[in-house]
Amino acid sequence: MASTSHESILNTRVRMPWKHGPSSGFAGPLLLSYTEFTPDSLGDWPEIVRVAMRLRKLWPQLLGAVGMTLYLQPLRGRAGSLSAWESEEALRCFVGLPYHVQIMRKYRTRGDLRSASWRAERLDVSRALTHGLQALDGTRAQAPEGADG
Repeated sequence: MASTSHESILNTRVRMPWKHGPSSGFAGPLLLSYTEFTPDSLGDWPEIVRVAMRLRKLWPQLLGAVGMTLYLQPLRGRAGSLSAWESEEALRCFVGLPYHVQIMRKYRTRGDLRSASWRAERLDVSRALTHGLQALDGTRAQAPEGADG
């Protein structure tokens, strides 16, 4: 029992409120993207959190962005996000932002980056978070209702 509660504490996630983008009223279908980064060194953790929060502040200005949430797993030194987009083009524009490119160049080789993306007819944040985590862990049996997995 002790190891189960210990694992539960280590796996605790702190999730930021949903941040609406300029396309928050977009009816769909949506492109959902789930990303997770675990640095090799916990010394990088404070900077990664700061960078993630800065990217979050940009959200209302990103064309094609429906919304996003960040999550932090402090005891694992892990950070991640779920984002919703109008299209693959909108997501590519975000990935190509100079600030994002700079961050990726700095940290890509300094930890483990995992991501998954899929299409969904509608946004259900709780289901999408579960689906994204399962996709990364290879435990996803099928796409959630409304998703085209």
